Amino acid sequence: MDIRAHVSMVFHLDKCIGCHTCSVACKNIWTDRKGTEYMWWNNVETKPGTGYPTLWEDQEKYKGGWEKGKDGRIHLRLHNRPGGLANIFYNPALPNMDDYYEPWTYDYENLFNAPEGDDQPTARAVSMVTGKPMDNIEAGPNWDDDLGGSPIYARNDLNLDELTEDEREQLNEVERVVFFYLPRICNHCLNPGCVAACPAGAIYKRGEDGIVLLSQEKCRAWRMCISGCPYKKTYFNWSSGKSEKCILCYPRLESGQPPACFHSCVGRIRYLGVLLYDADQIEAAASVPDEELVAAQRAIIQDPFDPEIIAAAKKNKISDAMITAAQNSPVYKFVKTWQIALPLHPDFRTMPMLYYVPPMLPVLAKTKDGTYDVEGLDKENFPAMLSSLEKARMPIKYMASLFSAGNVQVVEEVYRKLIAVRIFKRAQKVKDYQQAEVDAALASGKTNAEEVEAIFRLTSLPTYEERFVVPPLGREMAVEAWENPLDRKREAGFGVRNKIAKRKF
Repeated sequence: MDIRAHVSMVFHLDKCIGCHTCSVACKNIWTDRKGTEYMWWNNVETKPGTGYPTLWEDQEKYKGGWEKGKDGRIHLRLHNRPGGLANIFYNPALPNMDDYYEPWTYDYENLFNAPEGDDQPTARAVSMVTGKPMDNIEAGPNWDDDLGGSPIYARNDLNLDELTEDEREQLNEVERVVFFYLPRICNHCLNPGCVAACPAGAIYKRGEDGIVLLSQEKCRAWRMCISGCPYKKTYFNWSSGKSEKCILCYPRLESGQPPACFHSCVGRIRYLGVLLYDADQIEAAASVPDEELVAAQRAIIQDPFDPEIIAAAKKNKISDAMITAAQNSPVYKFVKTWQIALPLHPDFRTMPMLYYVPPMLPVLAKTKDGTYDVEGLDKENFPAMLSSLEKARMPIKYMASLFSAGNVQVVEEVYRKLIAVRIFKRAQKVKDYQQAEVDAALASGKTNAEEVEAIFRLTSLPTYEERFVVPPLGREMAVEAWENPLDRKREAGFGVRNKIAKRKF
């Protein structure tokens, strides 16, 4: 047993309003330099949609993440070691500028200082890469937003492939148009493909908190990390010739503050805390069949109250304060205790440590003769439309493709628990459900009144300290280790790569 600590996150999608405040906060702090114009370490996508970069989920094209081989073990999709060396000067799986967008600004000088004339001066779009005027702007980091749920982009979403033709066509009907927002940052995975793909060893996981960082000194611009990351959260700075990525605002974490995108979130959808996990189980958990991936990842996460786990953690030099933070972690509650937060695309087998609570799904309603007719539901029990799982406009199979590697049962269990919370609280506040209906909902969600109340409070009424349980990362120790290279080498855990990324592939 090799117990380690990991700073992890939960995003509650039911509360995201798509305001992009998180993206702008990150942009202002980390990516305002030349060469980073197109980098959005935090971006908010509209689903169904193609995402950013375009079709990033298509690993047949980009070769990101891991795949299970015939030998039962996982291997990088991108290449093996000989193949990586053979193609080190040629990487065909890289996104190009069209997959992102050509960043632009406007010729404000002409707009403000144009001489007096009969025509209205304009601010023409100018490329921030070439400096030349652009005739057409055809893409952007949140290009799907204005067309959310529409056939133009939504029909190209790879997660719709599992739906039948009828289900796909129904989503394009006007009364069925539906979308939700999906904020994304680096997942700081347990089994990161970017770390394993880098020939220079420039990417590593910090031993004390699991944050994945990229050394600018070691980076040699091979860009294998960009292809190796299935979430496309590593970017290449075309000006400096180095790759860059989200660092989870570790300088803020070391001073006791949550990351900027967390702190600025208007919808308060973001939670941060510590998880204890068993590093010895990573390879085995990443090698199970698709339908078992979520359960295997949950099993890696250990109970921070278990005396045996606490003893193993202390053996690995995890401090009492870090263990206490793990015991108070909101992430542990969402992921392990209540099991309502799921990883994004566990089928990539990187074991992401950013989890999502799926959004509640609206129910189909059609207008006939000026009145609402809720298909398949009892009109006398109209509130049921707020909690119907079977009649949701967004098919469960779509959510399963996103969050459970296609395992519909896992997603249904999450939704039934969320529905139980909704019915329980409506019965309290609106009083439109009878006790028998509440009991049936609790039984369906395999939960109880106490758990439902706890889920509601952490979802709707959490304090700042409950949402962000930032662990003490021992900044002064890290600074001392950095200042003295000899001490740094002796420090077990600081700046070392996770052993799962060291193994031969």
